[in-house]
Parts: sequence; structure tokens; C-alpha cells
Amino acid sequence: MLSIYPAIFYREENNYYSVVFPDLNHLATFGKNYQEAVEMAVDCLAAYLYELKRSGEPIPEPTPINKVDIQAEADEDDNYSAEDISITMVNVDVEEYAKKHFNKSVKKTLTIPRWLNDKAVAAGINFSQLLQNAVKTELSMRNLL
Repeated sequence: MLSIYPAIFYREENNYYSVVFPDLNHLATFGKNYQEAVEMAVDCLAAYLYELKRSGEPIPEPTPINKVDIQAEADEDDNYSAEDISITMVNVDVEEYAKKHFNKSVKKTLTIPRWLNDKAVAAGINFSQLLQNAVKTELSMRNLL
């Protein structure tokens, strides 16, 4: 499902861009140029919403773009001109993004005795699934201690 939130983009003196999501606890990121700032905003948005969902926290409703208060995000010493500030709607499919970036599988090498490997292969054991289950169990047990 597509998630869309307003983000305030501030062009800095060095032509870097700062990005703030006012609806998401003033979540912020930046980029060395506008393109990188947009990419970082998508990553930041996806990671924040993903963690909210995983932890069972409520996901805030996005503010309509015409209701975003730029001044509420400004610091007293900010000296941005109107052309240095823009509001952009940033969107991401959190589930798809997580599959590609957060839940990506990593290869692990392990060593077991040959006799144990032979018996496990004969029994049709999926080593990857077995290791995942064992690690999840171990982590659950540690959390109880």
C-alpha cells in the first residue's frame, strides 16, 4: 500500500537539501543535491513507517499539503528565502521497499560435520529455514532473560 506524506525541502547555502517530515515527529534527512535528498527522503520515510508498524505504534495521518505549516518547522536563526523552501509529497510502498532493502537475505557460511550434513540432507532439512528458526528462538530466549 502506498504511503504519502508531505516533506519540507530546504535548500541550504552549499546547495545541499535538508528534508523534514512534520507529521512524523519532525523526522529529518538530507542530500547533497535535490535528487539525493528525494532518495534519502523515500528511504527515511520507509524506514520510519516500517519500524512503527513492526513495533505496533500508531501510524500518523498525513497532513494535506495545503495545511502544512512551514514556519512551524523553522528555527529562529533560519534565514531561508521563499525559493529555498518547498513542500513535496513523498511516497513509498513500505512493504515493497522493505522486501528490497530491509528484509533482504544475506548469505551465511557454516560448518557442520559431514555425517550430520548427510543425515540432514537425507531428511530433507532446509538449512536456511532451520538456521532462521534457531536464531529467532535464540533471540526470543535472550529477550526473556
